[in-house]
Amino acid sequence: MALRTSRTLPPLLLAALAVALLLLSAAEARVLLTLDDFGAVGDGIANDTQAFVDAWSAACGTGDTTYLNVPAGKSYQIWPLTLSGPCRNDIKLLISGNIVAPENPDDWQEEGSSSQVTQWLHFRGMSGLALSGGGIVDGRGQQWWARQTQNSNSSQPQPAMAAAPKAVHFEDCEDVSVMGITVQNSPRQHLAFTRCYNVKANYLRVTAPEDSPGTVGVLLASSTNVHVMDDLFSVGGDCVSIVGNCTDVRLRAVSCGPGAGISIGDLGEDQSQHKIEKIKMDTLFISNTKNGVRVKTHEDGCGFARKVKFAQILMRNVSNPIIIDQHYSYSNRGTPCGTPNASAVAVEKINYNDITGTSATELAVTFACSDAMPCRRLSMSGVNLTRAGGGGNVSAYCHQAFGRNVGEVVPESCLGEEDFVQLQAPGAAAAVTEEDEDDDDAANW
Repeated sequence: MALRTSRTLPPLLLAALAVALLLLSAAEARVLLTLDDFGAVGDGIANDTQAFVDAWSAACGTGDTTYLNVPAGKSYQIWPLTLSGPCRNDIKLLISGNIVAPENPDDWQEEGSSSQVTQWLHFRGMSGLALSGGGIVDGRGQQWWARQTQNSNSSQPQPAMAAAPKAVHFEDCEDVSVMGITVQNSPRQHLAFTRCYNVKANYLRVTAPEDSPGTVGVLLASSTNVHVMDDLFSVGGDCVSIVGNCTDVRLRAVSCGPGAGISIGDLGEDQSQHKIEKIKMDTLFISNTKNGVRVKTHEDGCGFARKVKFAQILMRNVSNPIIIDQHYSYSNRGTPCGTPNASAVAVEKINYNDITGTSATELAVTFACSDAMPCRRLSMSGVNLTRAGGGGNVSAYCHQAFGRNVGEVVPESCLGEEDFVQLQAPGAAAAVTEEDEDDDDAANW
């Protein structure tokens, strides 16, 4: 019996083919470029800056999503540069090999320019930029650190340490992600986000020697909706520093140490106004650091740090596990931003939940708050800190710090009852009236 074949396709198969054609036509067009396409050498010696600039210009102008690859197995030496947007479409920078900075700080200076170099790889005004690829970005800051150490040991006036540049700086960017790469040996800050929105900095390894002066892991300045997750930081300064006007920041699954810990501030530096709120940090491991979780403000600044939650944190051999310092003042410049006797940065609604581990010092909790603007609505629950090595008891210090404890906390809490804050500083209540109007439940922050 012969088989019969139909000259027409069944209706269901026709429908499936139609859907497949629609999906194919709607597929995103993509362009793949590499630095080698533009004449880069990749031997770690040649200056590949112009090749990088040319590749970026091509990627920025394609109109399609572009993958710009830094090939594996090579090292590309790049001089300080600024890569600006907006671009016609998203750029995915795949760092599979190494990007390295010039070793000699003198090489960072633009020829014929007297201006101070403040950053190495500077991305400005970008939207939809993603860095990934598993490679290494190496700031090669060793000679910068040596100069800073020499300056600090000199009796003569020297340039400020802040002159050391950032390694990778994102400025005025949105929808930015940095994932799965190593950033190491920055002269100062490894990754900095300034006035950025929608940021992901995940699965990163950020390292510098413990004695490298002030090398910060991630600096967040005046940025919103930032996620820093699943990262390892081992640096000389703060693992993560949050400054300026930041809101909606989430840190999770972060390992920090050695270094100076995790810091909110300096707030109010140079008598400025800073506002930090809605910061949540949890599932952190902090070890062998100078500080654990710290809030630091300048006495003559103004603004606030509020709605901050530190939770599920394990500390090992940390010198100052929990600290609020409203007297962190090493400069007294600028125009006062507040009224006399009420110009401190307000610190309030800071929650410490489930923080355990060991302190390297006897003083495990320090709340050194302002007479002009006492700390209020502090909350401690499940805090249990003991002395590292079983070397005795730990203690807590409070000055103008008010709040509550939930259950037993170790060391024994020194927080004052909240009612007294009104009597100690009448200006404090007026300064936070606006915040009270849209008060969130304390359990949420």
